Amino acid sequence: MRAWHQHESQLAHWLQAQTHDEPLAQDLLHEVFIRAMHQDKRFCNIANTKAWLFRVARNLLIDLSRKHVPSPTSALDDIEQEEADDTTVDSLANCLPRVLKELNPADSELLIACDIQGMTQQQFAIRHGLSLPAVKSRLLRARKKLRQQLTVSCQVRLDENKKVCCFTPRD
Repeated sequence: MRAWHQHESQLAHWLQAQTHDEPLAQDLLHEVFIRAMHQDKRFCNIANTKAWLFRVARNLLIDLSRKHVPSPTSALDDIEQEEADDTTVDSLANCLPRVLKELNPADSELLIACDIQGMTQQQFAIRHGLSLPAVKSRLLRARKKLRQQLTVSCQVRLDENKKVCCFTPRD
């Protein structure tokens, strides 16, 4: 019992830090205590009781995380949602050429070269006699303008996870 009292509060704080859940941390602490009690006299023979207690606690956390592995059906639901998101984004690609034409030519050229055709920012900088930082900042500004224009022109809406959920295509 002396070893338990000596390490209990430190173990409790560690479990709280690991779980970020006070009731769960307390449950795990009690489980560690029960396992120590099941050791009976063998617990007295353990050379480093602190290490043993923390190892048991860590193993309990690992067991707990394994129990919370998503089920195959929830994984299937996630895949179906991703496919639905991909379909929405693919449909939105039809709106992209029109919106790119609405941007100023320099922004449009930069976005097409780097984001659509895959040219590196360094290659674009060399080809246009610009510094790499200039291209990076121009690309960020152009992407922001594109996002704004897509939101306005195609009425793009984002869900709570900031993913495209829907839009209104234009003629």
